[in-house]
Parts: sequence; C-alpha cells; structure tokens
Amino acid sequence: MSTKLLLNGAGRIGKAVLKQLLENKDFEIVIINDINPYIENIVYSINYDSTYGKLDDKFKIVENNYIQNSKSKIKITHFNSLDKIDLTNIDIIIDSSGKKEDINLLKQLPVSAIFLTHPNKNADINVILGANEEKLNPSIHKIISTSSCNATALLPALKLINNNKEILCGDIVTIHPLLNHQRVLDGSFVGSATRDVECNFEFGRSSTQNIIPNKTTTITACSYVLEKFNKELISSNSLRVPTDTVGAINVTLFTKQSSTKNEIIELFKEYEKTQKFPIVLNNIEPLVSSDFKKEKFTTIVDFRYLEVKNNMIKLLLWYDNEWGYASKVVEILKYYEEIKKGK
Repeated sequence: MSTKLLLNGAGRIGKAVLKQLLENKDFEIVIINDINPYIENIVYSINYDSTYGKLDDKFKIVENNYIQNSKSKIKITHFNSLDKIDLTNIDIIIDSSGKKEDINLLKQLPVSAIFLTHPNKNADINVILGANEEKLNPSIHKIISTSSCNATALLPALKLINNNKEILCGDIVTIHPLLNHQRVLDGSFVGSATRDVECNFEFGRSSTQNIIPNKTTTITACSYVLEKFNKELISSNSLRVPTDTVGAINVTLFTKQSSTKNEIIELFKEYEKTQKFPIVLNNIEPLVSSDFKKEKFTTIVDFRYLEVKNNMIKLLLWYDNEWGYASKVVEILKYYEEIKKGK
C-alpha cells in the first residue's frame, strides 16, 4: 500500500517534489494545499513550466476541488493553516510552503511525520544526505527538516574534506539564481518575517538586470545538521544572479593537513564510486550552469577549477537548486520509509 501524502505549498520546490513523486508508486499525493485560491492557475502552473518544460501527462480539473491525470487524482485545498485540513488517511505532510510554522502545532497533527523543505533549528532533526542521515529515527523524529539547497550541496563536501584533512577555517560564496520574492524591475525592498527573507534595499532592485550581493543562511543551515560547521569556522556571503536555476558555490578552505590536488581528486572519486545516494558527481567537461539543469546529483565537483596550495583547498560546486534539491527531499522521504519498515 502506498504512503499517502499531503503537499503543503505548490511553489517552485513543491511542484518539483510533486513531479518526482508522480513517478514513484510507493507514494501517493492525496491533497495539495496552497493559498492560491484559483485552482485553474494551480493546475496550469503544474502542467507548464518555463524552466523544466511541460508535463507530458497533464492534469485537468475533473470536479470541484480535484485535479486528475491518467495516474493520479488529487484534492486541492486553500487553507492558511495545516490544522484546518482534514488529515484523515494522510500519513505524511511535505511542507514546501516556505512559511515559518508553529512547531508545537505541527507536533499535534495526526500524521506520522512532517517534512519541512527549509532549515529549522526547532525541528526534531535537520537531515542532509551525505552528512547525518544515519541519525534519522522515525520513532523519535516527527518534524524533519530537509535543510536548504545550498547546504545540501555544500555539507557533504565539507564533511568529506574535514574527515580527511581537518578544516581550520574557510569561506564560501554562493552564486544563486533569482527567486520569486525578488523584483523583476526596481521597486520597494523585499523581505518577509514569515519566510526568513531578510529585509534589505538591494532586494528591491531588478533581479533581471543586476548581480545582487546578499547574506546567506547556508552555514547556519549546515550547523543545524552538523554543529561543527558554523559561522565561527566558515564565513559566507551570496550573489544573486539573473538565471532561472542551477547555483554554484565557490569554496575556500584552510586545513590542518596539507594536500595535493591529486589527493583531493581521489577523495571525491572514491566517494562517487561508493556512495549510497546520488550526491557527489565529479565533472571535468567544459560545462556551464544550464548543463546541470534537472541534475539529481547535488554536490557536483568541478575538477577544472579545483586548486590546492599546501593547506588551502579551493572548490567549485554546482547544484540544481530546485529540481536537484527536490530530489533530495524525495530521497530522504524514501529513506525514512525504508527505516520505518525495517528495510
């Protein structure tokens, strides 16, 4: 019997999660809850996407509050709080709304687990594959954060290098595609206390005409997963660039043990060969960001730009911040169910 899911939030991440779960017979999305009151617009945005293309097996509205394609029938609701939804027969909630949720309220909901597609220090556990998935325990973890796209890409690489060379300090710069809360043209500054989006004037500038500097919560998100990797160890900032998807992280690390370039290459090659989940992908081809679109590997190490000078290591990591990150949400969900069923 398939696991019954409620998807809360049909935004960029929610739709990517939905489309990947449609291909998995072990899971069934029964309800999509989204505050958009227009079901016609919700189904349209599922069927057609400027970044990833149109859905082959398209949904249509079949009756009041339901959409359907050849394989799935999903109820659409528009509640602003999860506790107002009838959760009868729902096993797990995936909350991709981006909202700050009341953790105490979530813990009272009659489901076995709630997955948050953003970092949350008050969750029972923040999980990143390749970092701490072995700690996931369905018997004690109900509120499970799947962290952020940036941290999902970065932390497996940090952990691998630290385990072998011991990181003393470092710095990262995330080069991140634009997001929906940014302005197309110049306007008032953008921020939202309900979404952990910091208010700053730069975010009021046109996202299509500028590279916009910003702070990033990437290292904070990493510290929720593995405490060692915090702002005292690694500094960070971010550049928002006018592309639709696929980000990069420029990483500079200083280690206790010195290294050679070949050593670091071999570390990542060995990891790629032995990994349980699709995390690390090593690249030597002359590729650009769009070549990694829809790539499910989320720590893509570009050996072309790997530099090693004694105790300094410089890395360039690629990751699809929407589809790739959503694939890890699905992988963690699958892993949770495997543990729960004792597989």
